[in-house]
Amino acid sequence: MTFPVGIVGFSGYSGAEALRILKRHPHFDPVLLTHRADAGEGARLVRKPAIRQASASAASVSSEGLKAVLLATAAEVSMDLAPGYLEAGAIVVDLSGAFRLRTPECYKRWYKEDHAAPALFEQAVYSIPEFHREQVRGARLVSNPGCYPTAANLAIRPLIEAGVVDRGAGIVCDAKSGVSGAGRKPSLKTSFCEAGSNFSAYSVLNHRHVPEVLQTSGVEEREFSFTAQLIPIDRGILETIYFRAARPLSAAAIIDIYKKSYGDEPFVRLYEAGHLPDLHAVQGTNFCDIGAIADEVTGRCVVVSAIDNVIKGAAGQAIQNLNLAAGIEETAGLI
Repeated sequence: MTFPVGIVGFSGYSGAEALRILKRHPHFDPVLLTHRADAGEGARLVRKPAIRQASASAASVSSEGLKAVLLATAAEVSMDLAPGYLEAGAIVVDLSGAFRLRTPECYKRWYKEDHAAPALFEQAVYSIPEFHREQVRGARLVSNPGCYPTAANLAIRPLIEAGVVDRGAGIVCDAKSGVSGAGRKPSLKTSFCEAGSNFSAYSVLNHRHVPEVLQTSGVEEREFSFTAQLIPIDRGILETIYFRAARPLSAAAIIDIYKKSYGDEPFVRLYEAGHLPDLHAVQGTNFCDIGAIADEVTGRCVVVSAIDNVIKGAAGQAIQNLNLAAGIEETAGLI
């Protein structure tokens, strides 16, 4: 049996990736929900014009019988559309930052704007499936994590829970992302002449993805230094995470910690001690690859976490969450 699933924002990078996955999904049929610019130039990204289309209105979601809607939109658009879709009976998986934080006050601090739908915070379930699988089963409003926090939390949280990090020494997360992470909307910073053959840091000390790491891994803001950097490739995130061990710790011991956390996880791949992933290994996949190196004498430890920012960092993880919320096999359409 298959169910219709709408996509708002299908002309953007994450929305187009979600469409690609849904077209091969065994249980979902994609429906393009046209909203603002989607009906114009962006529609050229869709290779099969015969794919079903409908208006992005709540009435249309109801009349089309959509089981779920993926919102690959800006936060303000998600806040505007999500309440109507929920009332229409659809599961909503939001790929924006609209519902990722726990309170309107926290949202305003990091996003610099008032939240337009604060009543939905109580209903929203933030889900990195590897950590929140049980909470998202049967959820109606799922908040998909940011791309940087996905890679960071999968690397950091097991170490914090194992108590092996010298938290007084802090954790440094040096994160590099391809240009697609900025979205498809043109800007000077992501234009060819600015981004090509260049390497730049941005949103230093105030990146809006930081609170997702704090609330998921349980670290304090004073313990965590995060810097996002733009590299001249189209997709992929590689995060190099530095910390001091609280006690003598080998790379093999770090990998053993991850094995206990992720031994049965379908989308986390671990490298042998002393070996590290690169972006080629994860591009085009829903995997997060993790490797570690450690110096037992000095206590210096380095973990590298790599994902495809458009898939595991956005569309793929959204469908992983949708699978769970809809009560079907988590890996459906993704492997």
